[in-house]
Amino acid sequence: MSRPPLPPFTAETAAQKARLAEDAWNSRDPERVSLAYTEDSIWRNRAEFISGRDEIVGFLKRKWARELDYRLIKEVWTWNENRIAVRFAYEWRDDSGHWFRSYGNENWEFDLAGLMRRRVASINDLPITERERKYHWPLGRRPDDHPGLSELGL
Repeated sequence: MSRPPLPPFTAETAAQKARLAEDAWNSRDPERVSLAYTEDSIWRNRAEFISGRDEIVGFLKRKWARELDYRLIKEVWTWNENRIAVRFAYEWRDDSGHWFRSYGNENWEFDLAGLMRRRVASINDLPITERERKYHWPLGRRPDDHPGLSELGL
């Protein structure tokens, strides 16, 4: 199974890879998201360690059951050969209606087929008011004309 764009990455293909990841995560479909990772992919997400697609799917189901109205933007920070570093911010609310913006960085490593074999994520949550929200597109893919992180001052 191949998942273009493939390494070695350029500025253009790294940006394409980040946008494809953003689009998949904004679908909030754990099975769809898991297909971008190797069968034995290893993650560190905050303080949680995850191994393999089955654990990825379970993690994402728990995540999106807790993080409601999830909307994400990713932006490439840097890239080299088969690695990409991104920064991201996503907005979500809990089941009590409290809003948060979660900021973070991810380091990605890909195999030759373009599947992610390692993902290391560091994330911090900031409580925000509903008035402070910046992501107002309908759930799903961020529209092409919606500003990215840099344009939003994030």
